[in-house]
Amino acid sequence: MALSRSGSNLLKPISPFFSCARAPSILSRSISSSNDSITVETSIPFTAHNCEPPSRSVTTSAAELRSFFRDMALMRRMEIAADSLYKAKLIRGFCHLYDGQEAVAVGMEAAITRKDCIITAYRDHCTFLSRGGNLVEVFAELMGRRAGMSNGKGGSMHFYRKEGGFYGGHGIVGAQVPLGCGLAFAQKYSKDENVTFAMYGDGAANQGQLFEALNIAALWDLPAILVCENNHYGMGTAEWRAAKSPAYYKRGDYVPGLKVDGMDAFAVKQACKFAKEHALKNGPIILEMDTYRYHGHSMSDPGSTYRTRDEISGVRQERDPIERIRKLLLSHEISTETELKDIEKEVRKEVDNAISKAKESEMPDPSELFTNVYVKGFGVEAYGADRKELRATLP
Repeated sequence: MALSRSGSNLLKPISPFFSCARAPSILSRSISSSNDSITVETSIPFTAHNCEPPSRSVTTSAAELRSFFRDMALMRRMEIAADSLYKAKLIRGFCHLYDGQEAVAVGMEAAITRKDCIITAYRDHCTFLSRGGNLVEVFAELMGRRAGMSNGKGGSMHFYRKEGGFYGGHGIVGAQVPLGCGLAFAQKYSKDENVTFAMYGDGAANQGQLFEALNIAALWDLPAILVCENNHYGMGTAEWRAAKSPAYYKRGDYVPGLKVDGMDAFAVKQACKFAKEHALKNGPIILEMDTYRYHGHSMSDPGSTYRTRDEISGVRQERDPIERIRKLLLSHEISTETELKDIEKEVRKEVDNAISKAKESEMPDPSELFTNVYVKGFGVEAYGADRKELRATLP
């Protein structure tokens, strides 16, 4: 079992899931074509609270396996590149990376449609990509350039893509959960048979607003799915030091919950499919994704002062989501090692090209500071600090 460390020589087990290294196994396959059905078993069973867990058998195809590998490899490379750009001071401010947690974004997207909504916290780059965003929009936004998805004005923590059903990354811890329940209210009011996934971390799981929003969602049977991405560490501290009850899937009490191996894309896919069906019929449910971040909490956090380097390398070796898919593709002769290396080379080139294009984009004009602040047509005026000098009249 892996150990976590917080403070000086303070060790404690972090999760029984960390001792599980077994990749999903294929139970049956018939791959005369890339779309033929393949049955995969999740790496470990689901753990349920106030509900019956879904089956561990998940239907997939060779094409989906390949897409999982490529999508996660692209996300991983994007985040590693963002790390380098930050250290080169081309990205400023806050920057929270998602490498290690890619299976959550990819598995969730495989189970839902773009009409379903996702809202998350500030670790949002990969979710934006999974909802239809592109690399140039990502890197340009991170570097504050006009070609960014918010014209360079939002930065790392505030990605957004309404046309893809992605209602943003949010910088205030836990604030996105009530907003997500509001989206679910709109879905129920409109009777459109879609759901909202409101995502948050283990650190935000102790926020009072989360429980208030969940209470209303349960009273009104809203199609809200609260997803705790439990990577076991908040900002510089382990979950067990911050939460008396770190069994986050049970924290809803009266709301059903499911604990999921968040490093297994197929377990995430199955859980999200199950949760969507439940939420449309019965109201809210909590999913706890047992995952792990390889970087620190943000770029300002080395990520190794409150946990051991051996722990990080152990998770990489035993539970890495990309390596799990790689093993399936190789052991069942869907792809060769050379083909997978070629995909990784293509991904690296795609990321490098996107960075080059993003760098060519100009910085926003200073006048952009006064746009997108208020609703158009209200004639709002912006003054200087002394309220005497009129600086601009907003459109």
